[in-house]
Amino acid sequence: MFSVKNALVAAAVTLGAATAAQATIVTVFDGITAGVSSFDSTVTGAGGTVNVDVWNSNFSGTSVDRGDYVITRNNGGSLSTTSYGTMSGRVVGINPAGGGFNPRTDPMDYFGSGLTFTFASAINSIGFEVGDWATCCFQPSTDLYISFDGGAPILVASATTTAEGRFPSQSNPASSVYEIFVAAFDDSDEFTSVSFWGNGIGEYLVMGGQVRYALLDEGSLPPDPSAIPLPAAGWMLIAGLGGLAALRRRRKAA
Repeated sequence: MFSVKNALVAAAVTLGAATAAQATIVTVFDGITAGVSSFDSTVTGAGGTVNVDVWNSNFSGTSVDRGDYVITRNNGGSLSTTSYGTMSGRVVGINPAGGGFNPRTDPMDYFGSGLTFTFASAINSIGFEVGDWATCCFQPSTDLYISFDGGAPILVASATTTAEGRFPSQSNPASSVYEIFVAAFDDSDEFTSVSFWGNGIGEYLVMGGQVRYALLDEGSLPPDPSAIPLPAAGWMLIAGLGGLAALRRRRKAA
């Protein structure tokens, strides 16, 4: 026999599961000063704590231990630091290499030229500085990607003109420079590795300066508005069942 009460319970469970499943992916792409501010406010707004590692001194090798994380090249090669512009610390060159046919379609074609950070403790939010990006090489765009634990690449920045890669310098905001801050957040889970790379063949491309990272509670980021219809459907189901229950009561009264 159909039970409105049981159906309401089932609908509530479905609604809860749908809401919990709506993990949020957030990205940041801005000048360094504004990008850092966005990263920090996103972390603290979700109840997290920002960790910061500034690359103050040179390092090199095939595996570099920064305490909380180890840096390696995606292709297994050696890495070393240099300086770039007004970025906050030392940087590593990751000039894009590899690739398929133009227009560029598969981000993984260029994965080998990037870096991977392997963390001692889980995170799900990371940001850092990038320099000499979008100076050229639009076929049809130049793109930057972050991947958590080898998952699907997250597009964190894309440009089709040089103007889209220029932002106020953190040392002189009146001057525009090819220095940005990019970040990605994924509150669906916890991760221990983060990979970063670009596809702009011909760019010098550097990353580093400062690395900011955090672990947020799962589901703690504000939901993506485009992901709201599923829970809304759940509420509509409950409302419909409520109407059915009222109709049954009226029939009994009659």
